[in-house]
Parts: sequence; C-alpha cells; structure tokens
Amino acid sequence: MRIRDIREDNNLSQKQIAKLLGIQQNSYSQIENGINNIQTDHLIKLALFYNTSTDYLLELTNETKPYPRNKKRGE
Repeated sequence: MRIRDIREDNNLSQKQIAKLLGIQQNSYSQIENGINNIQTDHLIKLALFYNTSTDYLLELTNETKPYPRNKKRGE
C-alpha cells in the first residue's frame, strides 16, 4: 500500500493520521507496516482526505486523480 509514502509526501505524522482515523498511533503504524489490515472505512477516509482513489492507495493503479464521486440519492 502507498499509505506511508503519501503520508510522508504530505509531511504528516503517523499520529496525525491516526487521529484523523480515530485510532491509536501504534495501530496505524501496524497498518503501515503490514501487520494489520486497514479497515474499509479507514481506507475510504484516507482516499477522501488525500483526494485520491482507494485503488491508488492499494497500488492497483498509478493514476492519482480520484474517480468522479457519486451523488447521494435524493440530491
């Protein structure tokens, strides 16, 4: 996953990202190091925060631009 690289590229600490996700810094560190898997809701939150796609974070594409967002029903 690219979550360490994109965090470092944005000059952010693990503690800052852990706070954004509502988890402890050591839990986030374990995700970055591949010890624990990232929860889907955390992955989505990171993609929105970094304005990229989950596919980019998961290294399924090299395209950093996010996909167009779906509008919620009823809007």
